Amino acid sequence: MPVPRRFDRRPPERDTTRINERIRVPQVRLIGADGEQLGIVDTSEALKRAQEADLDLVEVAPNSKPPVTRLLDYSKYKYEQEQKQKQARKHQQQVNIREIKLRPKIADNDYRTKKGHVERFLKHHDKVKITIMFRGREQAHPERGRALLQKLYEDLGGLATIESEPLQEGRNMSMLLAPSKEALAVKGNGDGAAEAAPDAGAEPAPDAAPTPDAEATPESDADATPAPDAGAAEA
Repeated sequence: MPVPRRFDRRPPERDTTRINERIRVPQVRLIGADGEQLGIVDTSEALKRAQEADLDLVEVAPNSKPPVTRLLDYSKYKYEQEQKQKQARKHQQQVNIREIKLRPKIADNDYRTKKGHVERFLKHHDKVKITIMFRGREQAHPERGRALLQKLYEDLGGLATIESEPLQEGRNMSMLLAPSKEALAVKGNGDGAAEAAPDAGAEPAPDAAPTPDAEATPESDADATPAPDAGAAEA
């Protein structure tokens, strides 16, 4: 039996701005079309001036006593505000947080691969959470994890700044890197441009040779702070 479609029966949002005859207070403080202060006048007089100027009387500060109104073309004003909001959304940049997982005894080839991932993420203006996963007796030597994190930070050659210092929670140690001014100045240059397509869906590219020691996973902004160990991937 087909499931009946559900329709949104809520009425559309109504513009609550009071204009012209919807302004029912006896007096208003009036601002002219050029921004000049015209003082407190009767609402009927303000409406008359708006009609003579072929403009709208728009309430811009309803909570004032008396309310503040202005003479303007309301349709044009709304259009300009919508365009400004559209431009603001277009230039708004979403910050992604990627995660790179390493082992304290990671092989040199894996380390170089993971470092390449970190560089690529930073050049695409993403933050990167570096997580060192300890096993067994490795937990007794947290200094090795800190040394590896420091080495990675130094090997990035100024592309990153440390936003969150290394912090150990359970069997994991994490450090959060943010792109530096040098990384922010890079826009898809070099090898980053060739790999831009995998990043378009906010999914980190897998390693050329995946190993249980190192993996890259995306992470939302809500997980910016290092999370406690919740059974990280174990071999």
